[in-house]
Amino acid sequence: MVVKIEARGLGLGYGETRIWKDLNLDITEPGLVGILGPNGVGKSTFMYALNKILEPIEGTVYLDGVDIQTMDYKDIAKLVAYVPQQSNETFAMSVLDTVMMGRYPISGFTTTEEDVRIAIRCLKMMNLTDLAMRNFNELSAGQHQKVMIARGLAQQPQILMLDEPTSNLDIFHQVYVMKLLRDIAKEQGIIVLVICHDLNVASRFADRLILLNKGHIAADGPSEVVITPENIKNVYNMDADVVNSDGRPYVIYHVDESVSMGEKPPSGSKEVD
Repeated sequence: MVVKIEARGLGLGYGETRIWKDLNLDITEPGLVGILGPNGVGKSTFMYALNKILEPIEGTVYLDGVDIQTMDYKDIAKLVAYVPQQSNETFAMSVLDTVMMGRYPISGFTTTEEDVRIAIRCLKMMNLTDLAMRNFNELSAGQHQKVMIARGLAQQPQILMLDEPTSNLDIFHQVYVMKLLRDIAKEQGIIVLVICHDLNVASRFADRLILLNKGHIAADGPSEVVITPENIKNVYNMDADVVNSDGRPYVIYHVDESVSMGEKPPSGSKEVD
């Protein structure tokens, strides 16, 4: 049974900077949900609230009807796994041991044979078995990213949140990872939330897209509802054509070569995300 996410009257910010006000959102069905929007509109901030990293200024986030602020971090970790965009974590341990860290919320520091089997399965899913005994600190940025996704999968969460999981990956691995996440959401009946800047990748694989802009939800629904020339113009200040490819919208951007970065910034221009 899927763990439901509900946000009611949610206000979020940092110090004097307000990012969200009166956000209301339900995510109650399993599937891959893409979170879209320009830099600074609060995509990562929204995820922080869903993981109790950031306390709301106002309003409430509920997980299955329970106010997340009343939950212990250990109990949250049994339901929610969060994979940040970039991690400063360095581990003088093997890739396998790093992935095994995802089992700690469930098994504590007592490793079982089942924990090892789950970690190895997650390495196979990410095509990392040949790196299992390599030192984590020796990996490339792309390999590092894939190991952190495997660690999140090893947690076996009901809600898996990933902040730009394909940012350090080449085109093949971007597609592979997004397809894998879509299939995991479907097969395991869980919610997978992915922050993504590539509209075409998100459109191709997400079951639902949530487009954010200036502290509100600009569009929410299937890709054909969200990925439109009007929404792209309103949110990103970009002209684009949207065509159908394999049954999904595909964006072709028009670039005005005479315009510099400073002249027409996108709608969400703050650098806080």
